[in-house]
Amino acid sequence: MEDTREPISVLLVDDHTLFRSGVRSLLQRNPRFAVVGEASDGIDGVKRAMQLKPDVILLDLHMPGMTGVETLELILQGWPEAAVIMLTVSEEGDDLANALHAGARGYLIKNIDADYLQRAIERAAAGESVLAESMAAKLVAQLQKQREPKAPAPPSDLDKLTPREREILACLARGESNKLIARVLDLAESTVKIHVQNILKKLGLSSRVQAAVFAVEQGLGSNPDRQT
Repeated sequence: MEDTREPISVLLVDDHTLFRSGVRSLLQRNPRFAVVGEASDGIDGVKRAMQLKPDVILLDLHMPGMTGVETLELILQGWPEAAVIMLTVSEEGDDLANALHAGARGYLIKNIDADYLQRAIERAAAGESVLAESMAAKLVAQLQKQREPKAPAPPSDLDKLTPREREILACLARGESNKLIARVLDLAESTVKIHVQNILKKLGLSSRVQAAVFAVEQGLGSNPDRQT
């Protein structure tokens, strides 16, 4: 059956011309994607993101001048719903944590295979968070390291949430998808999506990843004794 969905529009922001060319060529071979623009630095990346409003932005972390995190923050200031995936060579826990705290929807390493990258772009466009498998353990370690010296967030932050929203927030901390949350809590998947949107709005967050980070820092997310 012919795929009648609109292609996922993608903006590439990376200072390496050869790398951008390779990613563009890869995505253009797949009718699911349309590379609508490129930028070689953060300033131009912010400008093009505001002009083009692509479905997904692939953003390098370390660029001359404005860094990837600074670029990300400016993009989200003008367009909070932007789906930005950091695509980088850095496997440092600090870089990962800084990007996720700044609102990145994903963090991928440039040595991933082509199929993984394309699946990640589709997931990000659908509102999911994506993380390179090699970085999952580093994220947990980074959160544990940061948690000790940090004072816990004011209780009023969690008090903004309903009991059901807290339950779903704990699920996000465990990395569960909307489909799994819906099955476990006996809810419609559309209902879960609405709860997630409400959680982000109440906590002033811009992505599921940020919500998961917040939840872990608050001590949520330990696996309950249940069958999934």
